[in-house]
Amino acid sequence: MEKKSVDKASLEMIEIGKKNGLETAWDRYEKMLPQCGFGQLGICCRVCTMGPCRIDPFGEGAQKGVCGATADIIAARNLIRMIASGAAAHSDHGRDIAHTLLMASEDKTQGYSIKGKKRLLELAGEMKIKIEGRTEKEIAHDVAEKAFAEFGQQHGELQFTHRAPKKRQELWRKLGVVPRGIDREIVEIMHRTHIGVDNDHENLIKQGIRASLGDGWGGSMVATDLSDVLFGEPTPVRSQANLGVLKEDEVNIVVHGHEPTLSDVIVDAASDPELVKLAKESGAKGINLAGMCCTANEVLMRHGIPVAGNFLQQELAIITGGVDLMIVDVQCIMPALGSLAQCYHTKIISTSPKAKFPHVQHVEFDEHKAFDIAKKIVRMGVENYKNRKKELVNIPDEKMDLVAGFTAENVFNLLGGKYRATYRPLNDAIISGRLRGAVGIVGCNNPKIKHDSGHVLLAKELIKKDVLVVVTGCSAIADAKAGLLKPEAAYEYAGKGLKEICETVGIPPVLHLGSCVDCSRILTTLCHVINEGGLGEDISDLPVAGAAPEWMSEKAVSIAFYVASSGVYTVLGLPFPVEGARELTKLLTEKFDEKIGANFAFEPDPIKAADLIIKHLDKKREALKLNPVMYD
Repeated sequence: MEKKSVDKASLEMIEIGKKNGLETAWDRYEKMLPQCGFGQLGICCRVCTMGPCRIDPFGEGAQKGVCGATADIIAARNLIRMIASGAAAHSDHGRDIAHTLLMASEDKTQGYSIKGKKRLLELAGEMKIKIEGRTEKEIAHDVAEKAFAEFGQQHGELQFTHRAPKKRQELWRKLGVVPRGIDREIVEIMHRTHIGVDNDHENLIKQGIRASLGDGWGGSMVATDLSDVLFGEPTPVRSQANLGVLKEDEVNIVVHGHEPTLSDVIVDAASDPELVKLAKESGAKGINLAGMCCTANEVLMRHGIPVAGNFLQQELAIITGGVDLMIVDVQCIMPALGSLAQCYHTKIISTSPKAKFPHVQHVEFDEHKAFDIAKKIVRMGVENYKNRKKELVNIPDEKMDLVAGFTAENVFNLLGGKYRATYRPLNDAIISGRLRGAVGIVGCNNPKIKHDSGHVLLAKELIKKDVLVVVTGCSAIADAKAGLLKPEAAYEYAGKGLKEICETVGIPPVLHLGSCVDCSRILTTLCHVINEGGLGEDISDLPVAGAAPEWMSEKAVSIAFYVASSGVYTVLGLPFPVEGARELTKLLTEKFDEKIGANFAFEPDPIKAADLIIKHLDKKREALKLNPVMYD
């Protein structure tokens, strides 16, 4: 049991599930062992029906598939198809936000208004949209239309790639990897990986880079920025995380998935006086809303809604017996949830036309009637409270305080104050050696790796060495449960230099930046650091790194590629499925730096991964001729 998670609440629920004969992701993982070695090494191909073909990694000679594809071609095709899927998922998220903003600007929605007015004007200025003499809705309409155009654009360069340092933009142009349109690059991957098209592994990876940049500097950035316009810019907010946020005496509703268009209005519906009164009439003290996965991060950073857990805890939340309703939209939702919920009273409601599940009731979401639909769904949870079986309720006590809601924009004010907003203190801290550098830790959970251990141990090891850590997605939730998102954590875990900064500014040593699409906030932050001066001319000059210790999804592959392709050394806890392709592996882990400014590294041990990162940060500091680390 102890090998499955570092989180006590999760271990408690896994044990209860085991006693009751219930299956979780860990059980299904064990049943799959041993997993297909050809698949793990990336050397199986199913792109046509002459196969499937597989290459023996230990075979003699130049082995090939039926069409003649080598291991490097097969693995490269498989890898960039993962990028295509991941980029498509993030970009669809951005497209849906743009659609909602457009409808809101035309008064065609219910329950939405433009809450991020300052951010709207900033974006309009960046997009060269006329502001003077126009209403907010007119400006928002043009911002949404311009964002929409980024998806279907067929030539030119994506708007937000111009945020990157000039040196980085020049490198992208020289390599021919500047994304022309978000959808175009994804489609081109699918064309190139059809049998008999692109059969050069380096050329295939080049298109993978282009599509991933269309995600990080396109679809994801659109999703983040327009969410800030529509739902308001996050600000630092206190809340709590872990399964203990569920309440025995209240109606528990969990929002799970990724897109905030529904969850944001669910927040309003859950506080509707009519529904709160109905909950009390049903015997509950009120309605308790909690989040799961990246939807949790969305409603946490804007509303302070507590977090029930991350990816591998979605089944465990149901096993508590205390969830009356779970609302799901898209991405990272296990199809096993429907069957598991049948063992309890829990209702699961799917809401997206893109995502339906077995044994799950579907209530389709429509922005035209958003608040009415939200109230209808919340009512279903309230009415289900009476069906709760008290003897099956086992809500763990574990919950942890946290501070979330940091952004690339509000860091200006946090560091410099309202009237002297600046990144200067951050740059000076790195230059002086009080901070060694900064690292973004992101990504999923994976039952192959002890739940949360990769995220938490890596973060602890880095902050101990005076590295500021920023987190998104399931990684952020892991660190929240471990107490690393509290300002007080600096006194217990941080090195002396980082502790001094945290104490002065009043921030945790690990900063929550949002959901997985909000990895784009990390890119924007790095641009601000370069613009502030004193730390080089390109992102690749900075003493920074990225890590995804427990990644599992195709979105994580796209994120990893756009982070590395932006010049950030990137360490993965699990390798890409490419290790059966020697030349491709060498390209990604040894030669990528020469081409794009950063290599990948694969290291499952978080302590060893931290050592790799520390050596990289010190190497970058030395190249910039910075002061020695102050308290090393």
